Amino acid sequence: MTTDNPHNRLDDDDYPAYTMGRAAELLGTTQGFLRAIGEARLITPLRSPGGHRRYSRYQLRIAARARELVDQGTPIEAACRIVILEDQLEEAQRINSGQRRAAARHTAGV
Repeated sequence: MTTDNPHNRLDDDDYPAYTMGRAAELLGTTQGFLRAIGEARLITPLRSPGGHRRYSRYQLRIAARARELVDQGTPIEAACRIVILEDQLEEAQRINSGQRRAAARHTAGV
C-alpha cells in the first residue's frame, strides 16, 4: 500500500523509520499485530540494507487507525479494508481540492 518508497527499502540516514519492536511499542500493541496487518496487506514493512523490517511514520499512522478499529471490535481484515478506503478517499479529496484551486486561478486569469 505504501508508495512512499517504491523499492520497499530504506536508507536509515535519509528515511527515518522504526524497527518492528519500536513501532509496536509506539502503537501500544504487539509485533504480532504488525505482522497481522502486514498479512492483510495493509502495510508492507520497508527493509533496511541489513534486511530488517522498518516502519515509516506514515505506516504507523495507518496502523494506528487499524488498531482503533480492531479495538472497537472490527475484524482485522475488515479494519484493514476500511483504512485502505479511508486513505484512498483522503488522497482523492486532496487531489480534487488541488485541481479546483488550479481551475479557480485559471478562471480568475491569474
